[in-house]
Amino acid sequence: MKQTGVKSGIVGLTLQLLLAAVLHQSFATDAPPTVAPTSPAPHKGPSNPDKGHYVVNGTNGTACLLASIGIQLNITFMSLSQNKTVQEIVNLQSNTTKSDGSCDTDSASLQLTSETQKTNLNFTFTLNTTSSKYHLSEVSLTAAWTDMKISPVSFRNNTLDYLRGTLGFSYMCREKQTLSVAQNLSINIFQVQVQPFGVVGTQFGAAEECQLDEDDMLIPIIVGAALAGLVLIVLLAYLIGRKRSHAGYQSI
Repeated sequence: MKQTGVKSGIVGLTLQLLLAAVLHQSFATDAPPTVAPTSPAPHKGPSNPDKGHYVVNGTNGTACLLASIGIQLNITFMSLSQNKTVQEIVNLQSNTTKSDGSCDTDSASLQLTSETQKTNLNFTFTLNTTSSKYHLSEVSLTAAWTDMKISPVSFRNNTLDYLRGTLGFSYMCREKQTLSVAQNLSINIFQVQVQPFGVVGTQFGAAEECQLDEDDMLIPIIVGAALAGLVLIVLLAYLIGRKRSHAGYQSI
């Protein structure tokens, strides 16, 4: 009788510990971490850029490239006022940016011009007509900002492989991505949806989501599965404990 009571007590203690572990894991997942207050960084970058909506029309006057994107430029240059090399992060203002471009069978370009920011940015996409796959293959930028000691500055890279998609489908990525263009230029892009080929009408085709978005969707699924596993272990331990206790009483 005492032995059965001891076993029942151990099972009960195990059950309590497992329940406590589940609750701790749940609160640790849902509750935001406590962060000690810190002083603000001396050179804080701008907030996320506004998303611009751009359309390029083909020679027949219909849309051949659609893009919805927020753009942030990260440029290193020689400062006129400070007489040293500085790094500036600047949002491309969508409300003052004009779009243009061209479309061919296997290439399409989106040219963004901001006269107020004295910036010209060009994206070129290339289509592999055999595999029906496209990608961002080239980015070029010319900027003539007032504080640039050497103005304008220009960058160009035609060996890129970003934003890969399929003909007739749009490429979509909600997460921030960084395009490394040159040693002194990178471009942060936000909330991207682009379709450079196979546009029908003025609407994006079905979206192919980027790996970053898919990974974000997997995290809550994995956490939920882990918690479900812990709950199952608790229930099994409880049922086994009850069965053993019942068997002990019957033997007595």
